[in-house]
Amino acid sequence: MTFRTPVENILHLDSHRWFVLILAANMGEDNPFTKPAARTDEPPPAAGGMISVKLGWQVAGILAVLLVVALLLWATAVGKLRGLEMLKAKLNEANASLNDALAEKQKDKDQIASLQNQVADLEKEKADAAQMAKGLEDEMRSDLESKDVTISKLQGKLTVNILDRILFDSGEAILKPDGEAVMRKIATILAGHPELKIHVVGHTDNVPIRSRFASNWELSTARALAAVHFLTESAGVDPRRVGAVGYGEYRPIADNSTAEGRARNRRIAIIILPDEIAAADIAPATKPTDVAAPFAVLPETAPK
Repeated sequence: MTFRTPVENILHLDSHRWFVLILAANMGEDNPFTKPAARTDEPPPAAGGMISVKLGWQVAGILAVLLVVALLLWATAVGKLRGLEMLKAKLNEANASLNDALAEKQKDKDQIASLQNQVADLEKEKADAAQMAKGLEDEMRSDLESKDVTISKLQGKLTVNILDRILFDSGEAILKPDGEAVMRKIATILAGHPELKIHVVGHTDNVPIRSRFASNWELSTARALAAVHFLTESAGVDPRRVGAVGYGEYRPIADNSTAEGRARNRRIAIIILPDEIAAADIAPATKPTDVAAPFAVLPETAPK
């Protein structure tokens, strides 16, 4: 059994009972349904008393109606308040989701801006490196290029080819004064570019050696080492920047069947390149017959 308060009992009245309650509160004494049966043995009531009773019932009816209206308004307000609270909670949740989305968007924008700055920095570095390389090439050509010294650039590598006739006597690996002068000029230019690596590569023609060297590999490597020792010990180049390689006769740039071609093949190549591609220059050589040939690297001892 459910117990209710007087207020709840009023709110749960159906429409018929509401009608009866309101009708009863507003009925006058002339209503035959509410008028008590007349008694013949009682004196008639005074006129003033009849009016007071009637007025009291009317006031009670009005107050009851007002109470019911107030309760209905209160219930409606409570329902609206609860609805507003639910709406406020949903709005707060939506605002939190929106703030999270905005924060994520800002994070993405910051990452994009950071990447754009990195790309801009890389492009600037690339442009600066290209400008530096162009300036170095121009300086090399201006100071060194001649009929015995040629300069070329390929795949980011600047190569200075020096014919052996200004560097060494035939079959020898000791620098001549003219060769030392060329090496000193190269060292002076490279002093302004400490970030670049230097590979010194020795080459020969295919004529068999007839000297104290066992083969053209030994001769080409001894000549490369002679140039390296001069650059590092006499011209002030940091030894950590320099390497020496000998390929013998297996990387010709001209036809060995002519005297002019053989003269071009007997050379020292000074290859100047950035650190990131420095290792690529010492890949194994390939003979003209497409048979792989090893390259020779002698211990770094000065030629005797």
